[in-house]
Amino acid sequence: MTCKQLGGACNKVFTADTFEEIAALSKQHGMEMYQQKDTDHLKAMEKIQALMATPEKMKEWFTAKQEEFNALPNI
Repeated sequence: MTCKQLGGACNKVFTADTFEEIAALSKQHGMEMYQQKDTDHLKAMEKIQALMATPEKMKEWFTAKQEEFNALPNI
């Protein structure tokens, strides 16, 4: 999945065997972009933080991303 597919701002590709692994890779990338003060990623993070303010909406978003990951073909 790409950073954008996971709610981010770029086309960096993450590959993993599980959704939990891909989420961790995305989180690490997000922290790196935060440290670099990347404007596009900071905007994307604001959207995710807004979702986090409503646990129900965050859960729905997370479930949708997990289902998207699970639907991808195994390479």
